[in-house]
Amino acid sequence: MIKYVNSRKHKEKRMEERKNLAFLSNSGNYSIFQFQNDVIRFMTSPRLEKYQKVLEWDAGYLVVIAKYKDLAEIEEYIDLVPILEDLSYDVDSFLSHIKEVKIREATG
Repeated sequence: MIKYVNSRKHKEKRMEERKNLAFLSNSGNYSIFQFQNDVIRFMTSPRLEKYQKVLEWDAGYLVVIAKYKDLAEIEEYIDLVPILEDLSYDVDSFLSHIKEVKIREATG
């Protein structure tokens, strides 16, 4: 019985963590930022092959490692705040729920 309770608590904790998890990926000429049901696409270089790693997430500001065609891995900075403002988001409210950002594999 104790194992079941611990397992259940572990699952609940993971579910709660997922509610605060966003994803960054790319497809073609677009970067894609997804949090829960919100999918935000913004233009990126056609030379971007993929995002490889999130180094930092700070309330709308991302530092990532990106791989571009014919270039070594580079550190890239993405500021989502102006993008969200242009889309008329309540920026502070939207970003306050995101605790972590992970890379999702590129889709082409």
